[in-house]
Amino acid sequence: MAVTATAQQDDMLDAICWRTLGTTAGGVVEQALDLNPGLSETALIAAGTRVLLPDPPTGDPVSTLDTTNLWD
Repeated sequence: MAVTATAQQDDMLDAICWRTLGTTAGGVVEQALDLNPGLSETALIAAGTRVLLPDPPTGDPVSTLDTTNLWD
């Protein structure tokens, strides 16, 4: 289900996605641009603008990398 967020002063779309959905991964910023035609005309979004956001991506929210410590 899509979510509607309200832009704050000098907001950018990726910041709105991060604040509302908790991620910018999975193409949510690009999907938000598709849902809001004309939003990409300027980098900063006017305060009070309502922005329709897509569903957050599903799957494993935390991925880990195998690392090696050289000084063990």
